[in-house]
Amino acid sequence: MRKVERPPGTVVEGRRRGVARVAAEEEPPFVERPLPDPPDPGRTVKVGRLRSDDRGSWGRADRMGAMSRDPLLVRARGLWEGLARVPVSFAPTGGVSVVVSPESGMCPVGWVGVVALGGSAIVTVPSARAAVIVRDAVAGLSVEDVVDGVAVREVLPVARVLGPAALAYVSAEVFRPVEAGASTVERLPTSHPELRLLERAAGREDAGEAALDEITSPVFVVREHGQVVAAAGYRAWPSRTAHIGVLTAPGARGRGLARVTGSATVAHALAAGLLPQWRARPPASRRVAAVLGFEELGSQLSVEIAG
Repeated sequence: MRKVERPPGTVVEGRRRGVARVAAEEEPPFVERPLPDPPDPGRTVKVGRLRSDDRGSWGRADRMGAMSRDPLLVRARGLWEGLARVPVSFAPTGGVSVVVSPESGMCPVGWVGVVALGGSAIVTVPSARAAVIVRDAVAGLSVEDVVDGVAVREVLPVARVLGPAALAYVSAEVFRPVEAGASTVERLPTSHPELRLLERAAGREDAGEAALDEITSPVFVVREHGQVVAAAGYRAWPSRTAHIGVLTAPGARGRGLARVTGSATVAHALAAGLLPQWRARPPASRRVAAVLGFEELGSQLSVEIAG
């Protein structure tokens, strides 16, 4: 998510297992564009390895094949394959696919974008030169390690990292709505001045994470003592996806208000036939998503190669 314009070089370092918060400085990956001609068009190389378990690699491949047929995973993969903006697909039985895409919507311009979903990963790189470096590096990594900032730093000359962030999705069948209880949920337009007050109260980093000013849906809010203390909504992404943002004032946290506003947002998205996507780094945000029925299907990582 992105809200605040940050100067070049503003970075939050990635840490293992997605506990770092990220400030995305890229052009948002919501604008669909014609596919560009990559420097090496049509070339997709599948590399990487799977971690084996006690049942062996064939058992793992069978499970991944079954997973790849899950409707929720199919829709999520379709979203990110489109954001790659060149022909690429997640391998049905695991592995990492690397492709050149200078206009990738998976990461900031000129960076390497990595998305792992359901045991497979796709990687976009900005140039043929970068492709050589990245393909050699990830050949020795598992799918899990490709979206691990620490592991990637061990094999690539990294200048900056954004992420990793967990990617979670929910369907209407497993969505668990949360009742508002004593709270009243109202709707406000994205431009409402009270939302700007909430952003200032929450601070620049949290406000940038939620990106309330980019929401295209109604903003669902809860008030206390006449002031908006929690808000949530979604921005329409390609492939009929609803990218959700939630923000709660510091003094109102820990009381379930994010669940209430988030629940109203998810219900609105599902009623419109959209796929709700919850992209989160902070553990607290990931817990809210889990309460609402979201399933973490993978992770996203962006890397700028040094030099």
